[in-house]
Amino acid sequence: MQIRRMGVALFAAGAMVTGLAACGGGGATTVLQKAKDDKKLVVGVKYDQPGLGLKKPDGTVEGFDVDVAKYIAGKLGVPESGIEFKEARSANRESFLKQGQVDLVIATYSITDARKPQVTFAGPYYLAHQDSLIRADDSSITSLDTLKGKKVCQVSGSNSWKNITEGTNKQSLKVEATLVPAGGYDECIQKLKTSAVDVVTTDDTILAGFAKREGTGVKVAGAPFTDEKYGIGIKKGDLETCNEINKIVGQMWSDGTAAKLLEKHFAGTGLKVETAAPAAEGCA
Repeated sequence: MQIRRMGVALFAAGAMVTGLAACGGGGATTVLQKAKDDKKLVVGVKYDQPGLGLKKPDGTVEGFDVDVAKYIAGKLGVPESGIEFKEARSANRESFLKQGQVDLVIATYSITDARKPQVTFAGPYYLAHQDSLIRADDSSITSLDTLKGKKVCQVSGSNSWKNITEGTNKQSLKVEATLVPAGGYDECIQKLKTSAVDVVTTDDTILAGFAKREGTGVKVAGAPFTDEKYGIGIKKGDLETCNEINKIVGQMWSDGTAAKLLEKHFAGTGLKVETAAPAAEGCA
């Protein structure tokens, strides 16, 4: 497994609980209180992302995000038997939290300024980078600017396409590409294989999982152009839970669990895995 190192940052250093707010689940005031009282949590995860969140034929789910959820829940006092996993698609993550349909969302949920007014984020627990999945015989895509004129899959509820066409990338470069709508990444993969699109673009972790599943027909371009801070979504205002989860995420990195989970799910995919905790954002 290839490794890119980054500076170690401490989670939850000096974290302070600055407020409480009602949060989904039973009569508990916060998710933290629900976990203590009921020993149960509902967690939104992806069902269609190999390596991160994938529903298996037997009905169980597996992946890096799923294991992160189990670790956090365990530290909150909730056993695996007390976790209910619910599919959280890109388009419904905010509404699930607002409506109390889930207690937490751990689903490649990037922390962005646009989402912060609607969601309280703990973390990030991992720093990914947006890249492109292309057909294996395509040698034309080697950098962000070479996406010009390409057909790019546009997943409902995802902001990934904006980083290309609206210039919200490290280069602040707006690339003229044709957007082709799709309901999810599996649909995008099928469109890629049939040449209905030229590019499936999202986080390198997601693409690595699909590349591993699909085999030699597709490849990751290896031309990243953003930083994606994966956060744990919590109902807006539940700062008590957020601060506690930040401490837990710090423990996950310091005790070696994060490195073990990354090795477990991404070894052999070619993903350049980060090996140190990203800097905590703070709760708001």
